[in-house]
Amino acid sequence: MKPILIVGAGPVGLTTALALQFYGLPFLLFEEDDSLSSDTKAGTILTRTLEAFRRYGVADDVLAKALRVDEIGDIERATGAARPSVRPPLLDRETQYPFVVNLPQHHLEPILHHAIETRSPGSVRLQHRLTSFSNHDDGVTATFETPNGAQTVEGSYLLACDGGRSTIRSQLDIKVEGESLSARNLLVDVKVDLDVANPRDYPYLAYFADPDEWMVLVRQPHCWRFLFPLAAEAPEPSADELRAKVLKFIGPVTDMEILNTILYRIHHRIASNWRSGRVFLMGDAAHLITPMWALGLNTGILDAISLPWRLAWVARGWAIDALLDGYSREQHPVAALGSGEMAEAGRKYMLGLQGETRAMSGDAWGNALTRTMLGVRLDVDQIGDWSMVKTSEQPLQVGDRMPDVELHGPDGRPVRLHQLIDDTFLALYFTDPRRKPQLPADQPGLKHMIVSRWDAPLDSGVRHRSLFDVGDRLRSRAGCAEGTVLLIRPDDHIAAMMPIADKAIVRVHRRIVEPNCQD
Repeated sequence: MKPILIVGAGPVGLTTALALQFYGLPFLLFEEDDSLSSDTKAGTILTRTLEAFRRYGVADDVLAKALRVDEIGDIERATGAARPSVRPPLLDRETQYPFVVNLPQHHLEPILHHAIETRSPGSVRLQHRLTSFSNHDDGVTATFETPNGAQTVEGSYLLACDGGRSTIRSQLDIKVEGESLSARNLLVDVKVDLDVANPRDYPYLAYFADPDEWMVLVRQPHCWRFLFPLAAEAPEPSADELRAKVLKFIGPVTDMEILNTILYRIHHRIASNWRSGRVFLMGDAAHLITPMWALGLNTGILDAISLPWRLAWVARGWAIDALLDGYSREQHPVAALGSGEMAEAGRKYMLGLQGETRAMSGDAWGNALTRTMLGVRLDVDQIGDWSMVKTSEQPLQVGDRMPDVELHGPDGRPVRLHQLIDDTFLALYFTDPRRKPQLPADQPGLKHMIVSRWDAPLDSGVRHRSLFDVGDRLRSRAGCAEGTVLLIRPDDHIAAMMPIADKAIVRVHRRIVEPNCQD
């Protein structure tokens, strides 16, 4: 197989490379600059992104350099009164990461890059600027401008992770729909001691709502970050004005240093088409979303969860090309109508317009699931039924992300459900192993396992394919009856839910990986 060519070594491109490594697919990653970005950019990594990093083998490295946050504060700036905060620890049975983390993009990228180079030395090519490409039935050809002259590379696919001004999208003449508002946001990184010299008790991540001037406060591992709105007609503040603005929020301090600033416009712009033959748009090349509520980078990582496993299935001969169409079909509405609108609703929420968004209209559990991006439901059945918002704990539906609960394997050791889904579809049968049920044979890319509160007897003949669900917790969380089978995809989303008696799960799986097949 020719390498998959990734253009753009930002967080989405780097994560996609790690995903392709995980699935054993060859790749090359190209970046036009001579180094990774040093800009002060995205700074909060949500739980769903941490789950992707776990799968791709970098979660521990990221966590070692990040600040973990178990509460997202929400404060009325004028009065200092606390509004209901977002509490990720409520999700401790949903995920092994019941928190979010603060880590700026220019600290995250070197971690991801190091992991790639350690596992696949020489796979990242800096100072390679894409100038042109061609799209063929059996592959792609891309030409790059390099310090050693023009270089042409052949690949199996071309993945455009080259940002909001994507060269690839432009050359494909794909239209971008949506708007860029005249309003702007100003991000300021400040070095100040708010622990000892000037003690404060701010949450590590807090949103200060105010109709006149809201503010987001983020504690990064190396500094404090402030995010303010800036009117369209207002000039960029001077260093003294920025200092005064920060002090207006935190009060007098003994010493303070402004490290970095960045000014950016508010965008909600979506590419009309994410696939052209063997070329796919990802991240900002597909959807440019203002990162309110950390929805920018983290929405891009959803792309790096959705597309790589599909490429792997097609490359291995386990699926036909039509499986790849599901990437844009499922992710486009999430970005266009989900993250984009939620980011704008979040901005209005910060202005005190609380009736403008459903994203914080649920109970504490629902709000936590929504704001950590664990509540995304994909339109896997192509009926328009998708969502990014959870208002309360409800039975699982087709398209929901399967909770990463702790179960106990045949050897008695605890195992996380998502580990069992790594690199396979998994059919989970909620049935009693004491009755020695007959399961279909496993096949490449599809495993079958029993889940029950009854530990499988050693002489049952099914213990090696059984999971012990202490207290029937998983079935209770799923909200399904005994005698139900769930089919879970490699991206952790539920593909089907039906009675075991229908004996149809293998046929349903085939329809997913071969969408045009006739049974």
